Amino acid sequence: MTASSRSEHDLLGDRDVPADAYWGVHTLRATENFPITGTPISTYPHLIDALAAVKEAAALANGELGLLDPSKAAVIVAACQEIRGGKLHDQFVVDVVQGGAGTSTNMNANEVIANRALELLGHARGEYGHLHPNEDVNLGQSTNDVYPTAVRIATVFAVRGLLDAMAVLQTAFADKAAEFHDVLKMGRTQLQDAVPMTLGQEFSAFAVMLDEDRSRLAEALGLIHEINLGATAIGTGLNAPAGYAEAARRHLTDITGLPLVTAPDLVEATQDCGAFVQMSGVLKRIAVKLSKTCNDLRLLSSGPRAGLGEINLPPVQAGSSIMPGKVNPVIPEVVNQVAFEVIGNDITITMAAEAGQLQLNAFEPVILHSLSKSVTHLRAACLTLAERCVSGITANTDMLRATVENSIGLVTALNPRIGYTAATDIAKEALATGRGVAELVLERGLLPAEQLTALLRPEVIAGTGPVRT
Repeated sequence: MTASSRSEHDLLGDRDVPADAYWGVHTLRATENFPITGTPISTYPHLIDALAAVKEAAALANGELGLLDPSKAAVIVAACQEIRGGKLHDQFVVDVVQGGAGTSTNMNANEVIANRALELLGHARGEYGHLHPNEDVNLGQSTNDVYPTAVRIATVFAVRGLLDAMAVLQTAFADKAAEFHDVLKMGRTQLQDAVPMTLGQEFSAFAVMLDEDRSRLAEALGLIHEINLGATAIGTGLNAPAGYAEAARRHLTDITGLPLVTAPDLVEATQDCGAFVQMSGVLKRIAVKLSKTCNDLRLLSSGPRAGLGEINLPPVQAGSSIMPGKVNPVIPEVVNQVAFEVIGNDITITMAAEAGQLQLNAFEPVILHSLSKSVTHLRAACLTLAERCVSGITANTDMLRATVENSIGLVTALNPRIGYTAATDIAKEALATGRGVAELVLERGLLPAEQLTALLRPEVIAGTGPVRT
């Protein structure tokens, strides 16, 4: 019969580990110590791939410098490549939020890689006399340079996905802006009638805001490419030989395809979380503006009879268990909630970055968790909003134009032609009687019908074209 467990040893003593586990005693203790979120690090595949990439680069650098036996380096590289190919992710079991500045995550990676490498060498898992998680897989490294580097690489790939999703949403709004380019409506300030515009202009603004935020996000992403691999414990490079940092960075760049650079001051880089704070701040900016856009969609579609009712959001589910026929703006609502979460995550990241002491910030695990949630949830929210809501929006064109024609705000567009005093009188009478501005202008003979019609063309009244009279 096959044994159900194997015994492993660490500084605290001996523990039995499941025989079929690729992780070992350090991971076992971490799973017992940190039953916090129930979210294992494998929830974030970009992080697992990044950890494997860092370990692969380290093995290649150590082999190149003659510090690691070529046969060991080869099987460590092979194990890392398997993990980056999607294998063994289920063996990364420690909770994403943990004490120890990420040590448990690093140990988990070391053990999984070592045990898979042992198999490739023809040995059983746990036979660390042939290849050791710390002596070989972690050679020349510390959690304090491995973990931040992996977090940065994972963040880059995750944010790239968010940038793509934002582009999809931006295109959806831009398409609607083109579709609604000549749909006249009233613009509003402070929820009061202001001046006429087109629905296309309104939707174009949503697209432009997303484009601006994509630019700011790309700028913040540039800072994340600076790594501290080779810094080891506090940035002095202790136990990493000369040439290791550059060799590891070069191999890591080749593996990931990212333009990674080694920080000019590794002591500073090992304790500083400023790039994560800046990234989170941009994510908050995106969340705030995206939530404002969703507020607008909910307002514009409110009703359908007793609200603004200017646009129709596609119905995606029944809105009530008691009110038949009710349909709610559930897609904008869920995006609002993602935005609230991102704003809260920004506070967490801010406090975690501030809480570091001296040469290390011990709170990067919660920074990773919060940043990853913000990025992945915003990505999903953008795609959901584009596909389940924006692409299916329709306009109540006749009602929108009637609102313009009946609004006293219309008189602002005629002010240059009929004068301020006459325009004020028209506005007062329209408000008092409920009659339309255009009707009153014609009745008083202030403008001929042909000229009034020309002035009220959508491209003229909304400022999108020349005045022709």
